[in-house]
Amino acid sequence: MAEIITSAANPLVKRVRLLADRRHRRREGAFVVDGVQPVWRAVEAGAAVETLIVAPDLLAGSPAMRMVEEQEALGTRVARVSGELFLRLSDREGAPGLAAIVRGRVGGLSALPADGVLVALHRVANPGNLGTVIRTADAAGAAGVVLVGDTTDPFAPAAVKASMGSLFAVNVAHTPTLDAFFTWAADHAVTVVATSGYASVDHWATRYPRPVAVLLGSEGDGLPDEALARADRRVRIPMTGTAESLNLAVAASLMLYELNRP
Repeated sequence: MAEIITSAANPLVKRVRLLADRRHRRREGAFVVDGVQPVWRAVEAGAAVETLIVAPDLLAGSPAMRMVEEQEALGTRVARVSGELFLRLSDREGAPGLAAIVRGRVGGLSALPADGVLVALHRVANPGNLGTVIRTADAAGAAGVVLVGDTTDPFAPAAVKASMGSLFAVNVAHTPTLDAFFTWAADHAVTVVATSGYASVDHWATRYPRPVAVLLGSEGDGLPDEALARADRRVRIPMTGTAESLNLAVAASLMLYELNRP
């Protein structure tokens, strides 16, 4: 019978906890995925799954248990932990008993397809917003998500959770500066559409060429003047209520689906 890990002092358990810290994720090029659907999507996408972590008593009778056994037979390492320990490790309510350590790093712009629709986020700070944007980009068929400047980590637990596995279906790239982003866009004939509440054109009153990148600013500050000045087009999402701004993920969703409107 396979060993069941019950101690919080186990090296694997300690590693899972360390990977909650961004510095450790960057150093090791690994992150934790928690939940049946996100882990299953990672496996189906051929992600570099280092270890599957399963609580047999929580996952008993689930089709996911059979998937774990199949992956183990193919050579993937499987660590079995007690249900009590798994619940202590998981950040999900009603933890289903399946997690994974996955290897991965965010690439540069050179790895990004310069076609179709892209979403570019400048200095996005909220990992939940980022994960939701990645999930929406997946649903809307976007070619990728570009992180510009000092941003939150797409492998942060809240971002991974919010993406619901779409992190494994969408290309995510990072570039350190707006200048590098605009230079790349110009070199690849990508039209950059910046969003701003001060733009004179409504987002539904213009046509969008392909390839196109929708550029959105940070949750608190929006886009800097440099970005607005260098963008090929500037559009606004009209608001008629008393709210001063839209949530970043909501704004990205509206833009993505507007670009897909026939």
